[in-house]
Amino acid sequence: MNSPLKYARPAVGRTDLPKKRSRARWGAWGIVLFWVVVMIGVGPFAGRVSDVEDNGPTAFLPREAQSTRVAESLQRFGQSDLLPAVIVFARDGGLTAADKAAITAEGPRIERLGTGGIDGPIPSADGAALMYVVPISTNDDPLGAVERMRDQVGKASPPGVDAHVAGAAGNLYDQVSVFQDLDSTLLLATVGVVTVLLLLTYRSPVLWLLPLIAVGFGSQLATAVVYVLAKYADLPVNGQSGGILTVLVFGAGTDYALLLISRYREELRRHADRYQAMALALRRTAPAVLASAGTVVVGLLCLLAADQNSTRSLGAVGAVGVAGAALVILTLLPALLVGFGRWVFWPLVPRVGSEPKNSGWGTVAAAVGRRPRLLWTSAVVFLLAMMVGLTTLTLGASDAQQYRTPPDSVRGQELVAKHFPAGSTEPTQVVAASGASDRVVAAARSTPGVSSVQAPVRSRDGGLVLVPVTLSDAPDSAAAERTVQRLRSALADVPQADASVGGRTASTLDTRETAVRDRWVVIPLALVAIALILVAVLRSLVAPLLLIGTVVLSYLAALGGTSLILEAVFGVDAVDYSLPLLGFLFLVSLGVDYNVFLMTRVREEVAARGHREGVLTGLRTTGGVITSAGVVLAGTFAVFLGMPLVAMLAMGLLVAVGVLVDTLVVRTLLVPALALDLGPVIWWPSWLGRRWRVRP
Repeated sequence: MNSPLKYARPAVGRTDLPKKRSRARWGAWGIVLFWVVVMIGVGPFAGRVSDVEDNGPTAFLPREAQSTRVAESLQRFGQSDLLPAVIVFARDGGLTAADKAAITAEGPRIERLGTGGIDGPIPSADGAALMYVVPISTNDDPLGAVERMRDQVGKASPPGVDAHVAGAAGNLYDQVSVFQDLDSTLLLATVGVVTVLLLLTYRSPVLWLLPLIAVGFGSQLATAVVYVLAKYADLPVNGQSGGILTVLVFGAGTDYALLLISRYREELRRHADRYQAMALALRRTAPAVLASAGTVVVGLLCLLAADQNSTRSLGAVGAVGVAGAALVILTLLPALLVGFGRWVFWPLVPRVGSEPKNSGWGTVAAAVGRRPRLLWTSAVVFLLAMMVGLTTLTLGASDAQQYRTPPDSVRGQELVAKHFPAGSTEPTQVVAASGASDRVVAAARSTPGVSSVQAPVRSRDGGLVLVPVTLSDAPDSAAAERTVQRLRSALADVPQADASVGGRTASTLDTRETAVRDRWVVIPLALVAIALILVAVLRSLVAPLLLIGTVVLSYLAALGGTSLILEAVFGVDAVDYSLPLLGFLFLVSLGVDYNVFLMTRVREEVAARGHREGVLTGLRTTGGVITSAGVVLAGTFAVFLGMPLVAMLAMGLLVAVGVLVDTLVVRTLLVPALALDLGPVIWWPSWLGRRWRVRP
């Protein structure tokens, strides 16, 4: 065993020790003062990040898709800032003459709420509904216009008549309203969850506050950097990436803080001088934290290779957040801890020579040491059983499936689909060369699934035409997507048309196809990048492959388990196309994160004790802190379970389930048991594999 004397330096002859301690004390408080000044400087920028968020349609579209080209071309028609609001009135059994008169009388008032002109009232063929189409300018408070429209329609609707505002404007309002105040809501929820978990972890009325302050500083720093990059370097930021930034910084930052504090407490039991204890703690934890943060940052930066704008946004924003968290935890938190002294651990103050209380991890390590092969095979069987849920996973959610409670636009779309051609709320848009307009119209009209084709509108420069096409099916349906595919095929055969098909349905189709492409590009890239980092950190070729394999297995199990829980508990039967890719990046990066914590300590112990004892000692000494870190990270992502969007609910649940599986099964049982069963060969070709080959 290692004696405390091994780590302590003799104090004989150190007459300058008080002077050095004084310099260290002033240095610590100087670092704290530096960060306070930084926070004062960046605070105003952090508070303005919502000003640079773009939650418009193109923010979530693929860069090179036809739907994106159409959206960008609309400015040549003077329509890039116009969105249709579709107001539908309906009564079961049919509208009465009085209903129709009252609804028609509302036309002028409704028109005044829009931007230039109104179409309607349009009667349904069954006589049960009337519909208005009102353009709304996106430059003129569109959200306020929709809100006023809904208020007016609600007041003017005859008793017994259902009235809703749908269409692109209504849908935009409902989407954006989800993200309004989301950052503050997530921040409060995350701080609350982290506070409770830190109190339970440390059982101290004071200690929990220091990592929370440090992580809070990290969150402010990251948010300010994101604002500056979005404002001056065109970094794409949307409500989703902004919300995940907060949760990611608090989750990852708290994990790094737990690791540092755990090692600092360990060193305080060996050294009377807290500054020396912190220096040793930093020397031994900083490489693990930097490797861990580097793994997550590199994994997230791989998202920049994606074509989906929202996915690329999340990669860059998340990387900034994790880097900021690691920077603050490795500088500010050590200064706070040594500045306040040992008493912050009260009532469990670590004294020199004291032994840590038995946490039960010695028992776990002993069990792993007795039957490693049985344990790792049992863990693999458990993970394979969770993968059964993959058979029920459905990608691609309709409008109604994207919200946990259907908003007004979804209810309006359901009424339109019931009484009108379902595609009336959001016609598909075809942009083509003006010289081919007649041939484009003819090709569109002959396409199965097209209900009607409106007259072409020329662009201001005369080079393009815009052809609105109404589909027979709802814009968010699979049938409408198939119609768009047929329409694109038909238009591709029109000579010199250079036609692009956009609009709501085309955007959904492009998003799905791009999600598949991004998975095939980003996932292999991330695996290679993370593997290279692990090779550099562990100085081995076998151990990184082992860790990558176990984390991928853990990810697939978490995805399957999440699918089962979503359907059984939340009644969710379809998820967003981006979930597998984003979930993979989070879980593989964060899963490797915990294995880096474990294996860097194991490597340190193997060098001193031999392979078998080193693996078990590493598990025993890191078990408590890594489990606490996993619970904290799972808890922070669990705040997404209260979000109204199914995509955020699914993401939070997937990361929470995956982190718990990785922490409690993969890192506790699977990796240590495999390391013991395989023996020192996991360190090949480093000297550790040769030195301990005789005594595994």
